[in-house]
Amino acid sequence: MRDTFQDDLDQVGNRLVEMTNLAGSALNRATTALLNADIKTAEAVIDDDVKIDQLRAEVEQEAFDLLARQQPVATDLRVVVTALQMALDLERMGDLAAHVAKVARMRYPNQALPDTVRPIFQEMAQHAGRNVAKAGTTIGSRDADRAEELETDDDSVDELHRSLFRVVLDPEWSYGVEAAVDVTLLGRYYERFSDHAVALARRIIYVVTGVPTDGETDASGSIGSGHRRPPETM
Repeated sequence: MRDTFQDDLDQVGNRLVEMTNLAGSALNRATTALLNADIKTAEAVIDDDVKIDQLRAEVEQEAFDLLARQQPVATDLRVVVTALQMALDLERMGDLAAHVAKVARMRYPNQALPDTVRPIFQEMAQHAGRNVAKAGTTIGSRDADRAEELETDDDSVDELHRSLFRVVLDPEWSYGVEAAVDVTLLGRYYERFSDHAVALARRIIYVVTGVPTDGETDASGSIGSGHRRPPETM
């Protein structure tokens, strides 16, 4: 019975890793569509978002089945509940990639981005893509130390996001209000995508240590202090 339960948990983990791969691919392709005014790629990203939604539904069903059949406690319960939360994070990441593609589609056949901000978005996409890839490896390995690195990795995306505001608010900005709104929204999509990768990492740390980090809650609803410590023993 225990082996079967562990196999089922492993299957849930594999689906989560698959979702990270799909989310990373979606953001990469959405960025290509954005930078190249590629309508076919934009449409493909939007259409493919249903694949991530379907995996989220499968993770939910498997997790609920485990809760009903196995009635897990302690660490196992933590893993199952956290998997549900991670699936929602990953679904949202897929949605954000689709939002980027929708902006590219909306502005087609024109370029959605002014030349002055294109390098910033290229760099944001690279960093955000690396972050979701690292989140995927931490899900598979449950490596809390590697997960902690994502807090620092995300700083580069935050700084690039801030730099967009400096560009848009500069008196030399000459691309108009519509372009400013597009840039602001798109920057937010990339920034939030990377934030969800950090949320995944925090959830892995919680699974491994049993201690919520900043912004996370444990099963009782208590908010974490942001400091890691070994789980208390009875």
